[in-house]
Amino acid sequence: MSNMDPVSDLLTRIRNAHLAKHDRVDVPTSKLKAEICRIFKEEGFIRNFSLQDGSPVGKLRIFLEYDGAGTPAITHLRRISKPGRRVYRGADQIRPVLGGRGLGVVSTNFGVLSDREARERRVGGEVLCEVW
Repeated sequence: MSNMDPVSDLLTRIRNAHLAKHDRVDVPTSKLKAEICRIFKEEGFIRNFSLQDGSPVGKLRIFLEYDGAGTPAITHLRRISKPGRRVYRGADQIRPVLGGRGLGVVSTNFGVLSDREARERRVGGEVLCEVW
């Protein structure tokens, strides 16, 4: 089955797994999804992720983060740039999500970066999603 928007698929699978209180979720792998998960892990929104071998397409196993009361670390996932409407921002136009409590993911010439790192490096790019 062809997926027209793999980033939206990733975000939806994470959202649905949190709603069902799952500990982990498996998604078809890609380099972009792995980089997004790397940023989520660095910022504390997921516990860990790993690449699983599979045929014909490998799987990306994402271990979800919950606090002691069972509340998910991710409460909202929002896709910003979509296949029908790409959203690009310059370095000076990238704003913190929820005053710095959230996370923006930006695809730049230097790879996929968090919004904070993109501002520090003074690079702009395509704003993929926001998480808080």
